[in-house]
Amino acid sequence: MLLHTCCAPCATAPVERLRAEGFEVILYFSNSNIYPFQEYLLRLQHARRLAERLGLSLVEDVYDHAAWLRHILGLEDEPEGGQRCRQCFVYNLGRSAQCARRLGIPAFTTTLTVSRHKSSAEIFRSGSGFAGFAAIDFKKQNGFTRSLRLSRSLGLYRQSYCGCEFSLKATPCS
Repeated sequence: MLLHTCCAPCATAPVERLRAEGFEVILYFSNSNIYPFQEYLLRLQHARRLAERLGLSLVEDVYDHAAWLRHILGLEDEPEGGQRCRQCFVYNLGRSAQCARRLGIPAFTTTLTVSRHKSSAEIFRSGSGFAGFAAIDFKKQNGFTRSLRLSRSLGLYRQSYCGCEFSLKATPCS
């Protein structure tokens, strides 16, 4: 299972759950929405740390914030959780679908559903147009609380905002 990984803390509980369900997990760090670039690098560093500690492969997408900005053009003033976020989900899940296809992995999902600040239903709608998307709500089975515990025990950086420059002004969503 290719696991779109928004950040290391959010990947902890999903990896644990997927492994318990018998999946071989490959992390996919595709987050051109993250701003500034230094924040992207910090989150990537901790995704690498998580992959190493858990013995996982990590595939890194190319960072292209300009392409992401073009994808959400006109939605910059949308509220957090609105249409801009839905377009961001589509962008990242589309990149994940392409990666899964390229690697010959039949299914992919995302860590985004572990956050208590994100609508799993919206994420599922965004992913439903992509072949191989597995709609898994990682909030279930105390996923969010488990991710907090695991990320603390592993010493992972936990950010205070979703990632884009627009979410810097909004309520934290991790």
